[in-house]
Amino acid sequence: MTRIVLVTGATAGFGKAIAERLVGDGYRVIATGRRRERLEALAGSLGPALLPVALDMDDTAALRALPGSLPEGWREVDVLVNNAGLALGIGKAQDSAVADWRQMIETNIAGLVEITHALLPGMVARDRGHIVSIGSTAGTYPYLGGNVYGGTKAFVAQFMRNLRCDLLGSRVRATNLEPGLCGGSEFSNVRLRDDDKAAAVYQDTHPIQPEDIAETVAWVLGLPGHVNINRIEMMPTCQAAGGLAVARGLDV
Repeated sequence: MTRIVLVTGATAGFGKAIAERLVGDGYRVIATGRRRERLEALAGSLGPALLPVALDMDDTAALRALPGSLPEGWREVDVLVNNAGLALGIGKAQDSAVADWRQMIETNIAGLVEITHALLPGMVARDRGHIVSIGSTAGTYPYLGGNVYGGTKAFVAQFMRNLRCDLLGSRVRATNLEPGLCGGSEFSNVRLRDDDKAAAVYQDTHPIQPEDIAETVAWVLGLPGHVNINRIEMMPTCQAAGGLAVARGLDV
């Protein structure tokens, strides 16, 4: 039986690469995102194995109604790839915009848990399924300006660990993928709101690419049913977790 995979945030970057890879591997893919024209272009290139669904991760009502709104033959979603997410700003907490914080919380946390809650009961009832969330090393390692973005990804990591406990005894698996420095997407352009600053992030580096993420997701999904990958932390070879910071000359 061909498995059905729903990929959020599939209009660009990781999500688009994951959708392309999984269709190529023989899955049927529901690709969601806010930009309908990009989804339709993706469907045009990948054919009937891909179903484009315009969906805003901030639209709670649409997320809750999603399972019943899918066409016949597409409703039994076997795999959910929680890819949609964003970072806004890189300033210190005291200098950051609360509106940016709220947007990250709404998309990275609220949207993720809503769509997971919408699709998970069906997986449990059928006793098959897999939730794969795209987290980040920012959820483990703090850095200057990471504040709320890192906090949202720490939530995702802990949510996925707890989800594994809730699913114990079923055939539904749960995996958190935590990449470090990644290029080939709009992530830094959106975060920094400046294309030149975004390009500077990757200067003289060889970051992880969307195709690398897609390869990892495909590997996780292709493992035998008795194997659950709880989490994967991955970085480009040019990156490592930094040491502790010290403020010198501070008179306290």
